[in-house]
Amino acid sequence: MRLLLADDEKELSNALVAILKHSSYSVDAVYNGNEALDYALTENYDGIILDIMMPGLDGTEVLKRLRSRGISTPVLFLTAKSEIDDRIKGLDLGADDYLTKPFDMGELLARIRAMLRRKSDFSPVNLTCGNLTLDRNMYELFTPNHERIRLAGREFQMIEMLMSSPGRIISVDTFMSHIWSGGEADVNVVWVYISNLRKKLLFLDATCEIKASRGVGYSLCESNKSELSDGK
Repeated sequence: MRLLLADDEKELSNALVAILKHSSYSVDAVYNGNEALDYALTENYDGIILDIMMPGLDGTEVLKRLRSRGISTPVLFLTAKSEIDDRIKGLDLGADDYLTKPFDMGELLARIRAMLRRKSDFSPVNLTCGNLTLDRNMYELFTPNHERIRLAGREFQMIEMLMSSPGRIISVDTFMSHIWSGGEADVNVVWVYISNLRKKLLFLDATCEIKASRGVGYSLCESNKSELSDGK
């Protein structure tokens, strides 16, 4: 699942990103309302976490503009404002939930899960490419007539990014910023995970492959198995 986090408190944002990534979410972090609006309009997110008090546009204005453009992505407000009028305003604008700072991280994760479950009412649980299916609830990859393979957290995040936009090239830097944080790994780790995922696709007799565009990134495309290449 892919989330957008918009909060101008960078120390809090960094902590939230680390916890969310550890919980197998892909996260883009921005620090003002203008960036939040730009990202939300140009990228595909499963959920958005918005602080209300931000430089540029505040969170309520970001949400108002998103809803006016038909963006129905679920939104959770994080804010220091606890007054009932502020809660009502946010919910009336189309927010899905509201959490007041300071908050417990466990409660935040529970509210995110609840928000994403509600989203599943109008978005697919499964992603597909060719005969390959990713079960986003169970973290499992499968094809017809094969046992399901349960994926580790980062494997799941990588294949979810690839299967969310088949044919779209995703750069190594994008993988690193979404899945690894704080300089905990070098770029070679992306190749290791890509290689492992390719082996799983071969085992499942998938009719799609992870293609490398040298110097650019990777994409998931339908192809003939005879064309599969494990080149870097």
